Amino acid sequence: MTYDIAASIAWTDPSCPVARTTDLVGDRWSLLVIRDAMDGARSFTDFQRRTGIARNILTDRLRKLTAYGIIAQVDAQSGKRKLYELTDAGKDLFPVIVTLRQWGERHAFAAGEDHSVLVGDDYARVPELVPMSADGTPLTSENTRVRRAR
Repeated sequence: MTYDIAASIAWTDPSCPVARTTDLVGDRWSLLVIRDAMDGARSFTDFQRRTGIARNILTDRLRKLTAYGIIAQVDAQSGKRKLYELTDAGKDLFPVIVTLRQWGERHAFAAGEDHSVLVGDDYARVPELVPMSADGTPLTSENTRVRRAR
């Protein structure tokens, strides 16, 4: 079952994409479920074991993420249970998760404190994600602005 997202949510700020996105996936548990799905978690047990989330909260988050079209339920090969996989919309959150990870590496750990590292297939650390203009200039909050909806 999927919701009509526009009709089912009281949007924090209906014209702001950041507000809408955080309304959909902005809580701690949803982001950790999405992170773990990107890292290969597929079953309810996988998500619960990796996050330590309570069963009732995990059930709620998986139900919502499925209803919002971020995760899909699929049959396991055995046919005895359901598994979860990211949809294209869920996979599109990869740069968001990478950016959160990189911010955390810079600001959530003390210098020299051990933490996990995201690497590519070549085992090299994933380079810093930096938004760029069409001409290659790095974009920041100082050289961008929001054009409001009318």
